This record gives sequence, structure tokens and C-alpha cells, in this order.
Amino acid sequence: METLLVSFLQLDLVWENSEANLAQIEIELAKLDPETDLLVLPEMFNSGFSMNSSKLAQSMDGLVVEAIISWAKQYNFAVVGSFICEEQGQYFNRLLFVHPDGKIEKYDKRHLFRMANETESFSPGTDRLIVNYKGWRIMPLVCYDLRFPVWSRNQFKVEDDKVISEYDLMIYVANWPAARVAAWNKLLLARAIENQAYVVGVNRTGFDGNNIEYNGNSAVIDAKGEYLKEPFESVGNQTVLLRKNSLEEFRAKFPVGMDADSFTISR
Repeated sequence: METLLVSFLQLDLVWENSEANLAQIEIELAKLDPETDLLVLPEMFNSGFSMNSSKLAQSMDGLVVEAIISWAKQYNFAVVGSFICEEQGQYFNRLLFVHPDGKIEKYDKRHLFRMANETESFSPGTDRLIVNYKGWRIMPLVCYDLRFPVWSRNQFKVEDDKVISEYDLMIYVANWPAARVAAWNKLLLARAIENQAYVVGVNRTGFDGNNIEYNGNSAVIDAKGEYLKEPFESVGNQTVLLRKNSLEEFRAKFPVGMDADSFTISR
């Protein structure tokens, strides 16, 4: 598929209130472009960035997963977002990529934000996820992962003088505070440029239960580091059309992947 229509929701999440957050998402879904291929939600979209994992966690059979599968099937698009998941006595900040047919692929946040004690409330993930969806290769990551370029790094290989990239689109779902939004904006641009890939970064707005402020700045960036959707602060949805041909043409014209260093990620 040459194009991918991506929509995302920038929400003022209600603190630790799954029912209220799912309800406001339901309202926003009806406003989306009906041709949307992929919907991106913020990190912990049903609770806000809470460390109250034992109280808020749900299983993969719970209402949150049931809801996200229902949205994907009803609107015929893939849905991406993270929630607090309990599995075999452990808690994970788990990102789900749910396909329109209900198939689930998952990624557990690797880099836990120790400054908010996430390291004490959750277990880290061990594996990156590359999703194949409608001819696009997509790598979804979570918030603090943005600060670690090795984990985010696109792998390149050369075949018949052509550079083959591991992924075309990187997604970051986040609860990134306003106090550090300058870093958010700069790092999203850096990840797009260094990996020659589209980047979608989706953040929240408002205040959480710890009185931490979030001012959104969700954005979509192309492989040249140009904004396709400028950062904004209001609640609402945005939609952008990504084009595979323009990405591949740029990579062919400016093949930095041919000079990329090879490496192995230690887990």
C-alpha cells in the first residue's frame, strides 16, 4: 500500500479513571476521517501515567483490550496505545498494536522512567516489535524510549546496491510533561532524521493526579526532519497521509544507510 492515513488523539486524560477515558475516546472516534488506516492513542490512554499498577492493571482478557479490539473492528483500522497490563504476577506498560481483524501484537516498554519510580512499579520489556501492516513496516515505542537512540535505531542492509531499511514508520506514544517538552520536540526530529523514517509522536494534555502538567505537542515528521503535522497543544484529533514512494525516493537519493554502522542490541 503506497499510502497510509494515520490519525491520532491528543487527550486530556482523566486520572486513574478507565471508564471516563474510554468514553471520551469513543466520542472522538466518531469524528475521525472514515478512511483512517491507523489510529494512535497516548501512553496509558485509559489511566494516565500512574504508578498504581496493582490497582489499575488489567489482563489481556480485560475491558481495555476488549475495547481496543472493538474499535479496530468497528472502524476497520489498526489501533496503537499502551495500558497497564498484569501478566503472571508482573506489571507491564504494554503497548498494543491491534489490527482491524482483532489480531494483537504487543510491545512492553523497555526503558522505565526511574525518576517517577516506574522501575519499582513495572517490569521492563526485552524485545523490540516491528509490525507489518498494509505493506508498511512499523516500530512502536513508548515515551522514555525516545531518549535511547540505540533501541530506536533503524537497521540497514544493502542488497544489489539498494538500501533496505528495517522499518518505515516509528511511533512514540507518551505522557511527556510540559517541563521537558523542548526535549520531546528535538528528539522526535532527531529520530526521524537519523533513521530516515516517518515519526509519529502522540502525547497527552492537562494535569495528572500528581499535578504534573502536559501540553501535548503531538507531531508527525518525515524522514528529512520536516513537520507534516506541527506540534499543537489543544485536545483533539489530527490526520496525516504518509507516502511510501516519497520516503523510498529520498532514501535512494540520499542513501545514508549504505554507510551505517552495524551493531547488535544487547537486551
